[in-house]
Amino acid sequence: MTGMRLGSFAIAIATALLPIAFASAEPFETKASEALMVDAETGTVLFAKEPDQKVAPAALAKLMTMEVVFHAIGEGRFTLDDIFTVSENAWRTGGAPSGGSTMFAALKSTIRLGDLIQGVIVQSANDGAIIIAEGMAGSEDKFAELMNERAREIGLKTSVFKNASGLPADGQVVTVRELVQLAMHIWRDYPDFYKYYAQPEFTWNKIRQRNRNPLLAMNIGADGLATGYTEEAGFAVVGSVSRGGRRVFIAMSGMTSEGERSEEVRKLLGWGMDGLRKTDLFASGEVVGEAAVYGGAKSSVSLTAKGPVAIFVPADDTGLVSARIVYDGPLAAPVEQGAPVGRLNIWVGETLSQEIPLYAAETVGQGSLHRRAADAVAELLTGWMR
Repeated sequence: MTGMRLGSFAIAIATALLPIAFASAEPFETKASEALMVDAETGTVLFAKEPDQKVAPAALAKLMTMEVVFHAIGEGRFTLDDIFTVSENAWRTGGAPSGGSTMFAALKSTIRLGDLIQGVIVQSANDGAIIIAEGMAGSEDKFAELMNERAREIGLKTSVFKNASGLPADGQVVTVRELVQLAMHIWRDYPDFYKYYAQPEFTWNKIRQRNRNPLLAMNIGADGLATGYTEEAGFAVVGSVSRGGRRVFIAMSGMTSEGERSEEVRKLLGWGMDGLRKTDLFASGEVVGEAAVYGGAKSSVSLTAKGPVAIFVPADDTGLVSARIVYDGPLAAPVEQGAPVGRLNIWVGETLSQEIPLYAAETVGQGSLHRRAADAVAELLTGWMR
């Protein structure tokens, strides 16, 4: 349904209920302690459970390691043919002696960066991650600084990385919300490298190893990304499924076994892909609502989003979706067309499903002296300006 124009209050918050389909009760349950699923096209939060809870990333930290590598290659600072040396630290901490995920790099041998990337992505190789970190930054500590710098640059505000491999380290934390954000960033910004996450196996130095991501073998359209495990946080996964012209991203943590992880992610992805339908709320350029204007030729300005606004809702249940326009106001005239004004928050039940930036759909110039005087009196009486 489109054309549901939202009004606005002088206190800068506008609220309206949109009568479109959605379940009035919790539509899905999962055994995961933390989970988030997002539609890639619309940005709709399809499911959320403790998405901002801090957890240890384990091997999922390698997603951030790879982002740093992809970014450096994109800037021309490294190439796939650069050669890195296997240090004793990398060999002992992440190689064959460690007993963890490894590409079995020999001590003091040399490896192409291109092979290391595939080793880390396909085999979740701890030695590969450490070799990259030392080769690019001189040490894992220095590389972790790069990871945190890049994390902030791409909008991850909470996650903290202490090493490239994800091996246990005090203070190393992520959230499933930021893991989904990171996965979507890698998919959008590095398509040439993202394809490695769907690679079923990788053979290096005559050693053949299969991809550790269980989603790839489920025949559900999965093409990435990674899994992780720590005693503290349990079993975790970050994945993406593309099917029927839709793509969703998911992150889950806190499951008790590999089997439970596979079953829970399969169920949630199945519900997200097959149990939801897209509902259009506003067409591109359609007026969403209004914001109050102080001292203007008009008392309000129409607001629009940059493009169409749509969400996904359960196909077999009904209820209410609530939408709220939020802005700092009233706005002081003049207001130029296209100026950012606020955002449209769309709630699905108790979940904030989308935050859509809103912009002025028209220019509102300064009002007459009489109009400005009247607004000034109103300001004194109501405390409009903040």
